[in-house]
Amino acid sequence: MTIKVFNTLTRQKETFEPIEENKIKMYVCGPTVYNYIHIGNARPAIVFDTVRRYFEYKGYDVDYVLNFTDVDDKLIRAAKELGEEVPVIADRFIQAYKEDVGALGVKEAVHHPRVTDTMDDIVAFIQTLIDKGHAYESEGDVYFKTRSFDSYGKLSQQSIDELRAGARIRVGEKKHDPLDFALWKNTKDGEISWEAPWGVGRPGWHIECSAMAKKYLGDTIDIHAGGQDLTFPHHENEIAQSEAANGKSFANYWMHNGYININNEKMSKSLGNFVLAHDLIQEHDPRVLRFFMLSVHYRHPINFSEELLESAQNSFARIENAIQNLEHRKNSSMNLTEDKDVWLKKIDALKQQFEQEMDDDFNTANAIAVMFDLVKEANIYVNSSHTHTEVIEHFLETFDLWLGILGIPDKATELLDEEIESLIQQREDARKNREFQLADQIRDDLVEKGIILEDTPQGTRWKRG
Repeated sequence: MTIKVFNTLTRQKETFEPIEENKIKMYVCGPTVYNYIHIGNARPAIVFDTVRRYFEYKGYDVDYVLNFTDVDDKLIRAAKELGEEVPVIADRFIQAYKEDVGALGVKEAVHHPRVTDTMDDIVAFIQTLIDKGHAYESEGDVYFKTRSFDSYGKLSQQSIDELRAGARIRVGEKKHDPLDFALWKNTKDGEISWEAPWGVGRPGWHIECSAMAKKYLGDTIDIHAGGQDLTFPHHENEIAQSEAANGKSFANYWMHNGYININNEKMSKSLGNFVLAHDLIQEHDPRVLRFFMLSVHYRHPINFSEELLESAQNSFARIENAIQNLEHRKNSSMNLTEDKDVWLKKIDALKQQFEQEMDDDFNTANAIAVMFDLVKEANIYVNSSHTHTEVIEHFLETFDLWLGILGIPDKATELLDEEIESLIQQREDARKNREFQLADQIRDDLVEKGIILEDTPQGTRWKRG
């Protein structure tokens, strides 16, 4: 089955057709690295990492680019407040970003370009726009001439006249038209800056992504992605400057994830409900955080609360327990052939259903629902009177495959460390020797280490609490 992608540009699902066979050029707008990321930043990192993983599962080679904005007004303000250089702050929070999203199961991008490493390309891009009559210099600043691009507003589906009504020229701006936007800013004394034909300064925000996408992926890319809040003006401006400079379509598919609300209110600094991913990772299992993010379709808003996160943790525990039960039963499987093929076909039917949901605009919410159907079938099977190793292994392989696509590692199948292995064996020995007080004490010690034991006719099995 072909993959359907909801394209923000056309407001409809379209059959995905890459520019090059079996290869995808994908650009995702990354963070401005002046602080730790909040969970709103974490959502696109998780969502589009999952999109990438699924494309790779389907056999595509994904050239995945996620940029870092390492110079802008926020970084300059942070540098002044902290008494540090902009590159020092940027380096610190790029590392923090990689650690935080890494904990959330996000793979490293193929390219992680930084604005400060792309300055020559940015300057050249701006010069091309000036030469083609789409930009102009004004007292050291450079602005994009918005009205020179006839289809401006096509992504956000707004007309020039509608935009013009709400546009204003702020004090200090030197642009000719309220709709024009900055490509290059003349910097103040003491601020980080670079030499350019129009004077010492630094780039505007929008031009950075256009230049980096062109450098690493070419004039036209398959997918450009980011948060819904970037649709306008950031992505609208990227389209205008890229297509004006290159004379080609910029991106064939535009993907945007929905907002995150905190306890049913939009997350914002002014409301004081700002939640950093860095803090959540210290307090909660990162696998559960990722599972929670993927339990809602990426285009829909998602509500965050401690109660909903606890519910996600309980749901994820059901998957872990099913895997643990399968692993335990595998060791005592009788390998009877009765109903083996029936069960193998059941699993394969669910695998097909999982793919159908993912093929439909990466519907992880429905795919996870299919995973719980697999949990139900697995629990029925392990509690049956006879089992076959091949069926159990097929269950386990399917769980492993799906969790890999979703980017959620399964710790349940990891070996215990030597200390815990030793304690379990000591408890077994104590029970055999009828030293029940010692056995109970060891059980309590294991509980403190997050290991819960369950004594069954087939032996002792464990799970993480």
